[in-house]
Amino acid sequence: MIALLRKEISSFLTSLIGYSVITIFLLAIGLFLWVFPGNFNILDAGFASLENLFVIAPWVFMFLIPAITMRSFAEEQRTGTIELLLTRPLSEWQIITAKYLAGLLLVIFAVLPTIVYYFSLKSLGNPVGNIDSGGTWGSYLGLIFLGGSFVSIGLFASSLTENQIVSFLIGFFLCFFFYAGFDSIASMELFQPLDQIIIKLGINEHFGSMSRGVIDSRDLIYFISFTLFFLALTRFRLLSRTW
Repeated sequence: MIALLRKEISSFLTSLIGYSVITIFLLAIGLFLWVFPGNFNILDAGFASLENLFVIAPWVFMFLIPAITMRSFAEEQRTGTIELLLTRPLSEWQIITAKYLAGLLLVIFAVLPTIVYYFSLKSLGNPVGNIDSGGTWGSYLGLIFLGGSFVSIGLFASSLTENQIVSFLIGFFLCFFFYAGFDSIASMELFQPLDQIIIKLGINEHFGSMSRGVIDSRDLIYFISFTLFFLALTRFRLLSRTW
């Protein structure tokens, strides 16, 4: 499995995919937070807070993570190498885990440079250090879990088709739906009696909770269960090829 993980990471870093994803993520975040005037601009707000980073990042991830994962299984199926991969002395879980970890590591590599923003705001605060460190680190942890959830969705979408574009579109739709869709459904009058239950099914509710610096075991269990669910669906899809 380690060899496959290295291969997947190498495929990201030896092509434009990995560097493009990291560059686009950092450029989009940097422009909204520091350059473009408006509600997201930290300098215009006058507060030493990274809250807007964690508002923008999930929406950027909706586009970038499906772009990372769209070729994971789709390309293997299109070229026929999926058959060779499945005949190796690796279980389906090991194959899926290797591809998942490679995608997650790329997400972490993209997020890490933004920590510079935290230390910059910490030094710019009045007084120095006037920043909600607990909420910020909780938000970073939530963002990693959210990214991991999107990677699992992207892998499942990639396993459904041989076409990378179709994989991207399915992955984007599912990421959008599970992040924002449940809040919209809960706001409909038809579902008002169940609105709180429906909201808790969505990613946004649990990500928002962690962004407040409260690391609740229920949120951690949700993200882990969510990720495992989509990885299990991916495994089921791979197994269905042998039926």
